[in-house]
Formats: sequence, structure tokens, C-alpha cells
Amino acid sequence: MTNSDSTIDSGLVSAPLEIKLAVDLIQLLEDNNLPLEATIKALEITLRDFKNKQLTQLKAPKSKSLNAKTSL
Repeated sequence: MTNSDSTIDSGLVSAPLEIKLAVDLIQLLEDNNLPLEATIKALEITLRDFKNKQLTQLKAPKSKSLNAKTSL
């Protein structure tokens, strides 16, 4: 680990979770020396998938345990 790596790591300690995750994903992809076009397409597919999951969660009815509590 170089000095710049340790500076980046120490700066990430207080970074938001999404920044830490993005840095980890970038490092993982770069370390594997994957073709850029394939990597970008894979990330687009992944983003679409997660956005669909988010929409599904937003449309899902409240859990039964929450409904039972509110009907009391």
C-alpha cells in the first residue's frame, strides 16, 4: 500500500456508504482487468436490476405485522 492509498483509505472512513461501495466496486473491476465495454454493459444491467428491485419494494404492500398493529 502506498502513501496515497493509505490517504484514500483514511478519507473513506468517514465517507458515506455509497462512496465506500463505489470505491470497492471500481477497485474490484479494475483489479480484474476486464474489457471496458463489457464492464459498462454489466454495470448498466446491474443498475437496471437494482432500480427494478427498488420499485418493487416501493410498490409492495406493508408487511402483515405492521398492518396488524395499525388495526388495533
